[in-house]
Amino acid sequence: MATDQDLIPARATRSLPLVFGAGASVGVLGGMIGLGGAEFRLPLLISLFGFAALSAVILNKAMSLVVVLVALPARLVAVPAAEVAAKWPIAVNLLAGSLLGAWAGASWAIRMRSATLYKVLAGLMVLMAAALLITHNTTLGTLSLPLWAQIPSGVVAGFGIGVVAAIMGVAGGELLIPTIVLLFGADIKTAGSLSLVVSLPTMLVAFARYSRDGSFSVLRANLRFTVVMIAGSVTGAVLGGLLLGVFSDQVLIPALALILLVSAAKLARHD
Repeated sequence: MATDQDLIPARATRSLPLVFGAGASVGVLGGMIGLGGAEFRLPLLISLFGFAALSAVILNKAMSLVVVLVALPARLVAVPAAEVAAKWPIAVNLLAGSLLGAWAGASWAIRMRSATLYKVLAGLMVLMAAALLITHNTTLGTLSLPLWAQIPSGVVAGFGIGVVAAIMGVAGGELLIPTIVLLFGADIKTAGSLSLVVSLPTMLVAFARYSRDGSFSVLRANLRFTVVMIAGSVTGAVLGGLLLGVFSDQVLIPALALILLVSAAKLARHD
């Protein structure tokens, strides 16, 4: 039977300043584009610190959950809570699918062979790179679907996003925001706040599913590592928010997409 020490990769015992710095780097990248940055943290957990795929996903999910909890109050200051509350049918529509998707995605991740999970994660990182480019480099319109088509479309989209978020251990804002704009015609700021409202319960469901598996013990075994990286991620996100607009999206977004694609290529070759 594996002990807690067995779940701590040798590279994860490196100096705490390195762990903090890695988290801060992720936070800065995410903060500069208004997202949590968990998609950048996942390859670091695997490549830099040596965690196995499922362990990295579970740790990433725990960190993402805390970052979303921290970001939500700040976001509601920028976009009044009453304005977000008025859009509650959108959140309910997406949650009807995303909660089921989160449970299913976490279940699939637990059952996958490690080699398969690495390849799935690589494919999903390519998807995230594409979503990043589309969201930030194009003007999103609205599909203007009739209500009878909009509601089931929202459920299906929510399910898919829930699956992706659970398997990668991310909040899913990269996919939620364009979906909310396209399907429901919300403005980009409101969509950003609504994405957090949908992400939080969706992440809790995935977290609950992962907690039923023995692999969840990786979180207890690496608690100090997790806390330090969360502190770095939150600090970096604040700094990244301050740097928002300093770098042109025409330079920043392709560079971040390239980082995701390079990371995906490395994961695809991982045994």
